[in-house]
Amino acid sequence: MRSIKIFMVLGLYLSSLFEDLEAQQTKTKNQKLDKREQSIVIISAFTAKGDLIQLEKAINDGLNAGLSINEIKEVLVQLYAYTGFPRSLNALHTLMNVLKERNQKGIKDEMGKEANPLPSDKTRLQFGTEIQTKLVGQPVKGEIYEFAPAIDQFLKEHLFGDIFGRDNLDFKTREIATIAALASLGGVGNQLRSHFGVGMYNGLAEEQLTHLVSLISSNIGAKEGNEANQILQAILKTRQSDSDN
Repeated sequence: MRSIKIFMVLGLYLSSLFEDLEAQQTKTKNQKLDKREQSIVIISAFTAKGDLIQLEKAINDGLNAGLSINEIKEVLVQLYAYTGFPRSLNALHTLMNVLKERNQKGIKDEMGKEANPLPSDKTRLQFGTEIQTKLVGQPVKGEIYEFAPAIDQFLKEHLFGDIFGRDNLDFKTREIATIAALASLGGVGNQLRSHFGVGMYNGLAEEQLTHLVSLISSNIGAKEGNEANQILQAILKTRQSDSDN
């Protein structure tokens, strides 16, 4: 009788364990971007395309989904490094106009977190190199940086130190914005390939990146979506092959 009870308890335990594992696998398999992350994708995409009419709607939707003013502002500031000052400035003007209209309607949006000052005990080059290494997972080297040392310095000091070093957006969120912008621009396959990898390193699941690409297809165009998807699928195929070996 005692043995039977032990087996019954063990059976219940194993059954519960398998159910938990199955639920976890289902959750991972069905993992998608949440509403706020989806809004960042669409805001970044229309910023990159320079479509201010659609961007206005995307910003309103993002605020309604719970994005703070400073989160959207930070995304638009960061994107100047990928889309250029003109489109970033136009996007910021669009954000200002949206906020004025919402304020006139009595809508009070959350301001959100401000970035803390950058560390004063490190040079911009030191801090930027540290941020870049954390973001990518290893020191970044390459022939292009030896060929043009200035671009290496600008990337480390400015993009990674001045921009990615601001702590009011985490790396995962910054990569969502960057990937969406690059996918929408087109013609930047090498950079998009790199940022897909960096995004996964910083917590973006394969399903979330697939979801991101589908948002590009449905909001920007099939051409941009297909190009991004081809790059993503090639990366995932390589990762699967590496894991099998």
